[in-house]
Amino acid sequence: MANKIGVFFKDIKLEMGKVSWPTKDELIGSTVVVLVSLGILSLFIGVCDLVLSKIVNIIMASL
Repeated sequence: MANKIGVFFKDIKLEMGKVSWPTKDELIGSTVVVLVSLGILSLFIGVCDLVLSKIVNIIMASL
């Protein structure tokens, strides 16, 4: 059992050496893209919610 655990951690160390880690500039660029996309999507969903709630209010007022 202890041997299997040792092999497991040895394999983890080997695989982590194969990982291609992003540079600082790549990480910052990716973060900016995610934040801008999040802002645009939030704005879109907010506008859709506002428009749909106005439509529902108009429909409910006419009943």
